[in-house]
Amino acid sequence: MSRSVTIEVQLPDDMPRLQLPEGVQRRLQELLDRQDQGAPLSEFERSEAEGLVNLAETLTLLRMRSERTPGSN
Repeated sequence: MSRSVTIEVQLPDDMPRLQLPEGVQRRLQELLDRQDQGAPLSEFERSEAEGLVNLAETLTLLRMRSERTPGSN
């Protein structure tokens, strides 16, 4: 039998500004640029890049949801 669970999370008031810190964004861009140029990334760098991309995507989804949620701003 399947069950569904609803979790309510209180979002901060400044949610639209939630993003990767500048240094983290630069590091992610550096790794992605190197990969795009054909430079091999180490296993650690690939893992780092994947984690940063996942974090950036999660923050983007949270911002988008907060913009669509009535009374979130």
